[in-house]
Amino acid sequence: MRTLLRALALAFLLHPAAQAAVSQTDAARDALTITPAHLANGSPFLIEVHTTGDAATISGKWQSKSLAFFTTHDRRTWYALAGVDVEAAQGTYPLTVEITLKDGHRQTLRRDMPITEAPYARITLHVPDKFTAPSPEALKQIDADKIVKDQAFADTAAAPTWTGDFTPPLRQGVRSDSFGTRRVFNGTNASVHRGLDYHAATGTPVAAINSGRVVLAQPLYFEGGCVMIDHGMGLMSVYLHLSKIEVHPGDTVTRGQIVALSGGTGRATGPHLHLGVRWQGSYLDPAKLFALKMPAAKD
Repeated sequence: MRTLLRALALAFLLHPAAQAAVSQTDAARDALTITPAHLANGSPFLIEVHTTGDAATISGKWQSKSLAFFTTHDRRTWYALAGVDVEAAQGTYPLTVEITLKDGHRQTLRRDMPITEAPYARITLHVPDKFTAPSPEALKQIDADKIVKDQAFADTAAAPTWTGDFTPPLRQGVRSDSFGTRRVFNGTNASVHRGLDYHAATGTPVAAINSGRVVLAQPLYFEGGCVMIDHGMGLMSVYLHLSKIEVHPGDTVTRGQIVALSGGTGRATGPHLHLGVRWQGSYLDPAKLFALKMPAAKD
């Protein structure tokens, strides 16, 4: 009888359906680490994958977005940076990781990721009417700006260009408006605040939050003086309302390098710095990115 039970157990484990079940439960739990463990709309997060052998390729899917992985010191520990858009609905979303080892073996890891709703506030602001009811000439400028921004957002490196942790853009910046705030301009136009605002007198030096390549550096209608830095793999930082821009498109910058001076240009209620973080079209909370302990990215 024991021999029969052992044979049945072995047959079950060797059955493809059983192997798939193991890879999607025990393997996912042991091989897949998510930091932070609890996510809300606007949360960036780090995916860490541990493989049983040297991996040739690793890919993944999260909320219909392709995940790009990198390794830092061996081919058995891989990382990807991802995020939950600020306007994502509360719910449970699947994360899938596909691993191909050098010996040809493949493994699929799946995890259902619960997303909670962050308690973002609602505030009322007043700006000049030209920003809530643009003239025909202004609308042409806004349309032209959109083309420029879309081109910049599409210009991302295939590998990470950041090095280690992300750091705030001001040496002594005090936050004036939180990420995710629901804002009502002039009592009518509502929008979600997709960045983090800092108190900053005009002329305050603004630093890059990590190393990368400048993909846009010019004035825009709503944004005012604007700098965008690509950090690779679809991750970008955006600095708005600048009074002076110190870099040019194509420049390579390092973390902490001064890229601009703060101001009150564009749609702003006064001098301050707006910092945005964008990952593959999703806007993430910069403060939560600063809290992540990042691996030193090396291809």
